[in-house]
Amino acid sequence: MCAEDIGDHHQHVVDVVGRQLMCVCRGCYLLFTDSRADLRYRAVPDRFLSFPEFTVDRHAWSALQIPVEVAFFFRNSALDRVVAFYPGAAGACESELELDLWDAVTAGDDRSALLADDVEALLIRMPEIGTPQCFLLPIDTCYEFVGGLRSLWRGFDGGTDVHAFIDGFFGTIGERAKDVPP
Repeated sequence: MCAEDIGDHHQHVVDVVGRQLMCVCRGCYLLFTDSRADLRYRAVPDRFLSFPEFTVDRHAWSALQIPVEVAFFFRNSALDRVVAFYPGAAGACESELELDLWDAVTAGDDRSALLADDVEALLIRMPEIGTPQCFLLPIDTCYEFVGGLRSLWRGFDGGTDVHAFIDGFFGTIGERAKDVPP
């Protein structure tokens, strides 16, 4: 974005129109932190929240037709709708999300309204057995997660390394995230 050098640890902004993450220096990041401004670029915040007891109806989840147990959802302001992505061998796969189905998944839990457009996502893990998990995360963290999975993916379901990576990732964000009660 500018000529300033950035280190390995840096921040990101989202190009809302181009749907791209951009690495930026601290100065450029600060230019785009006003969440109320109508800007093409928006700073990705560093907020990690856990939504314990997030009630995801299994029937509604199945209707989303996401072929894996993990997906992230964010509101794309340029499209004026929620979009869904799930990890796969090729990286982040966009799912054609019907808004009424999304409403059914989030019905009864107002915490999903905390999501900042374009820059934060709800990452939901819906295991076949066990309790669903839901986190509000920076959008760049979701793409880093998918990138980590892609580098390990083997075969049809990802393999044992992918499953271990998912467990480790959810353990790490679970420790970092602040609980937001229902």
